[in-house]
Amino acid sequence: MADKRDYYEILGVGKDADDAQLKSAYRKLAKKYHPDVNPGDKEAEAKFKEATEAYGVLSDPDKRRQYDQFGHAAFENGGGGGGFGGFDFSGADFSDIFGDLFGGMFGGGSTRRAANQPMRGASLRARINITFEEAVFGCEKELEITLKDPCETCGGTGAKPGTSPVTCTRCGGRGQIEYTQQSLFGMVRNVSTCPECNGSGKMIKDKCTACRGTGYTSSRKKIQVSVPAGIDSGQSIRIRDKGEPGINGGPRGDLLVEVNVARHPIFQRQDMDIFSTAPLTFAQAALGGDIIINTVDGDVSYHVKAGTQTDTRIRLKGKGVPSLRNKDVRGDHYVTLVVQVPTNLNAAAKEALEEFDAACGNRPAKPGSEKKKKTFREKLKETFEDLD
Repeated sequence: MADKRDYYEILGVGKDADDAQLKSAYRKLAKKYHPDVNPGDKEAEAKFKEATEAYGVLSDPDKRRQYDQFGHAAFENGGGGGGFGGFDFSGADFSDIFGDLFGGMFGGGSTRRAANQPMRGASLRARINITFEEAVFGCEKELEITLKDPCETCGGTGAKPGTSPVTCTRCGGRGQIEYTQQSLFGMVRNVSTCPECNGSGKMIKDKCTACRGTGYTSSRKKIQVSVPAGIDSGQSIRIRDKGEPGINGGPRGDLLVEVNVARHPIFQRQDMDIFSTAPLTFAQAALGGDIIINTVDGDVSYHVKAGTQTDTRIRLKGKGVPSLRNKDVRGDHYVTLVVQVPTNLNAAAKEALEEFDAACGNRPAKPGSEKKKKTFREKLKETFEDLD
């Protein structure tokens, strides 16, 4: 026994680990090293057996207490049949772990339910398309989907009127069948849904002609969807009790409506903030003045300071997207100002810009320019008014 690794070390947990921590650690190792996942890999199989042996001891309170006191020597002479290295795993319960990992192949104890127990119906999914503005301010949409309702002819039993479902002979009305199977760690009890009655415990001999024995009829229905202000693309709206009908009298499931927000030609969104750009003429950037900026609330006037540089970012407070929790709380709108350089200048505009450049000291003035009747400021103003 001296060459055997410590069980706590194998599972990667401390000696004070509780049952949930032990189970979680073993589940990870079993999923990684199980022979069905690693066919033909002897090393993985050995590690799986090692982890299973460790969990089989530490998950049992009595065996764990013996191990903590005497180590591996506690089981050296204990013997037992059918385990790894002579260890007896008959008291260990692996069904819930392997049911989660391998879809019920080993029993799936965590998914068991009593026959005829009411169960909530499954949720349905749908999608709607809305505009950018509709996402910002909210809207009402109408969605047409196919919904199931209990059959009015048979009352949802699936049986022909005047008859009733009978107890399933395969499972005896339990809705589940049990069988044992030899596994790597001994005999394991398996539990699965009865294939004859699909877990209901009942069989229908004479089926209702209206629903063909299903107990439900389908029809197209229109559902009103209230889209809240501030919703973003990819988020879903839950509409209670508009999903699949429940089983054995259980409540209906929900309808989950995913929202797809169309792109906007001007605005972009990040969380609760909106981003866009706005053009500035050269004269507006140099001289300053009022400009019109597009927002989701409409056009607003903004005063640009003289000497504004391109790529200057301004903030319009409270012009962004409302919060989903409180529509009165809104983000901001950030606008990047971009100076537009004119490309089609007439002769007068070119002459005015040359004089402007000369006045700024960037080039010598043309001879005789001082004789002109109009001042530079007058010509510059006149030129850019024409461009606007």
